[in-house]
Amino acid sequence: MLTRYADKVTLAEPSQQQLDIGAEYLRDFPTVERKLMQADDLKFKDGSVDLVAVVRVLHHLPDPSAEFAEISRILEPGGYFFFEFANYANFKNRVKHIVKGKKMPLEPVDIPLGRQTAVTMFIPFVNITPRPCAKQLAHAGLKVEKVLSVSNLRSPGLKKSSRKVACWLSKA
Repeated sequence: MLTRYADKVTLAEPSQQQLDIGAEYLRDFPTVERKLMQADDLKFKDGSVDLVAVVRVLHHLPDPSAEFAEISRILEPGGYFFFEFANYANFKNRVKHIVKGKKMPLEPVDIPLGRQTAVTMFIPFVNITPRPCAKQLAHAGLKVEKVLSVSNLRSPGLKKSSRKVACWLSKA
């Protein structure tokens, strides 16, 4: 979709495997560049990007301050940063914690990658919420324009129409 509105679109991804999968999906869009890079070290010039979109990543970063600072660095004045993340504090998890008499965790929750085995790998799942996140964003020079809470009910039946939390931010 972005290729219809932008002079240049770049997919920045830290995993070569994901870039290769992206190449398959983007085979009909040869103008989309694919670059291997980390979100805390983007290889773009200062103020050279007008829109950054980050989808399903930030909730795996225990402290995204470096990533926010890097995104702020590459955004042009008046540019936009859009990010979307899953929220661990969805309705289903809230009910589960209430039933067990436990509070929702504030620290990252480790979630398994694939099936659980004796050597299961885990990645952090951080329960990002808009208010504390806004402080980090402001510190990086980003201003929250809009916050949407979309998918507070999580179930397999509703999964097709499930939505996540999304934020629109602009360079302050």
